[in-house]
Amino acid sequence: MNTTPKVVALSGSMRDGSYTRAALKHVLDAAEEKGAETKLLDVREYDLPIFDPDENEPEAATELKREIREADSVIWGSPVYHGSYSSAFRNVHDYCGFDEYEDTTVGLLTVAGGGSFASTLDHMRVTARGVHAWVLPHQVGIRNARNRIEDGEFLEEDLEERVRKLGEQAVEYAFITPDVTTENTEADSAESAADD
Repeated sequence: MNTTPKVVALSGSMRDGSYTRAALKHVLDAAEEKGAETKLLDVREYDLPIFDPDENEPEAATELKREIREADSVIWGSPVYHGSYSSAFRNVHDYCGFDEYEDTTVGLLTVAGGGSFASTLDHMRVTARGVHAWVLPHQVGIRNARNRIEDGEFLEEDLEERVRKLGEQAVEYAFITPDVTTENTEADSAESAADD
């Protein structure tokens, strides 16, 4: 097994001055400092038509899926649009499935222009679980981003620490093997059988 984890961040923002992209760069910086190989996957750099299962998969989608599939941890980043994630993020996710994400560590980051981001994180978590990803408990929501990020840098130390923690945990849990059983599973099963 490769001992150098590969951490990629998927930016679901099409905006040139994206706060999401800026925050993800900090996540990747922290992951790199913890020893990971990192890469930013920027949706603007892939020519992806709206996902259509009846069409042949475009080359850009095949390449993007390969990058995700080969990663040990994937950080999802999206701006908040109407209480959910962006259509650009969703379109990439529609191209992906179990092959890309099953038992892969996924971290979540959302950036809001206003004050609400909770539903976006919830939606991302549900769709990550839908493809059997293992989602980090630590997640980051940034509200009022225009007042908290300037020229790609955070104006608040505690916010930067929360964002960097996501990158650090992406490395720490990159090789986790999710196991839903516990030591008590056999004993519980035997006890249940005895009660029947």
